[in-house]
Amino acid sequence: MRLSRMYLVALACLALALAPAVAGRTEGHPARVAVSIENYAFQPDPITVVVGATVVWTNRDEVNHTVVSNDKLFSSPELEANRTFEFTFKKAGTFPYFCSLHPEMKGKVIVK
Repeated sequence: MRLSRMYLVALACLALALAPAVAGRTEGHPARVAVSIENYAFQPDPITVVVGATVVWTNRDEVNHTVVSNDKLFSSPELEANRTFEFTFKKAGTFPYFCSLHPEMKGKVIVK
């Protein structure tokens, strides 16, 4: 009995640890997932969210940046320091994006 109880506790801990692996899972409320633009990089990258989640990018650099999807599904204006851009993902898929001012800056949103 003691071994099976320890096994159940271990499984519960594992389930809790894996829960944040897909961001955007909230009961009845669409999630907001933050991405920081910092040191000429998008962090975290890649991110995985569920359909209906809103991703909010915040520019933490002192220079302007943009957030533009490769397929032009979303495109931000130039974001000055501490400005944000958000987009709600309404369908599943993989959405690579980049900064049009610094094309070497790339990121990816995976929507499940």
